[in-house]
Amino acid sequence: MSTLARDLTREVDHVFARLMVRAAGDGNDRAFASMIATRAAGGGALPAWLGLDQADFKRLMAHHFPGVSPDVLGPSDGASPLLGNRLEEREELIELLMTHRAGCSPSETWMVRVVASGCLASDHLWHDLGLWNRAELTDLMRRNFPELAARNVQDMKWKRFLYKQLCESEGIYVCRAPSCGVCVDYAYCFGPED
Repeated sequence: MSTLARDLTREVDHVFARLMVRAAGDGNDRAFASMIATRAAGGGALPAWLGLDQADFKRLMAHHFPGVSPDVLGPSDGASPLLGNRLEEREELIELLMTHRAGCSPSETWMVRVVASGCLASDHLWHDLGLWNRAELTDLMRRNFPELAARNVQDMKWKRFLYKQLCESEGIYVCRAPSCGVCVDYAYCFGPED
């Protein structure tokens, strides 16, 4: 492992531990701590404030990690904003996810917006969100969107699955692809499904 990779891993571990020590006990604590720690170390692909507005990010921090400053991402989190030409697509994803929330926690609304923002990036959704593996994303989907997650009986990649749900809800069965063009598994996700 390179020195840079070790330094990034240490930074992620440090921020993650700092957050989890103050975790409120909500089911989404660990997922948000992973995303925030990864984002703080420069990883993942989420835009500023995880795709939330700054006020919602502060509410998320107060709910999940009381006493930890929202500045954990840095004083200004100068990340790039969401892509303007894809805001309508993000809104469609938000509507789909909001419709299928579990209704168990106020943090589901934040999770909806964060997941929708992650869908606009170009790698696997778990990676774009700053989660550490696909199993974390599967757990997140089952906890926050159980009815929707239960439909993924073929264990389809989550980003592809969400876009397929959008298309089917519009009666379109030949669906546009999510932004996966640069992903190393592109052929696997979009190849024949024998």
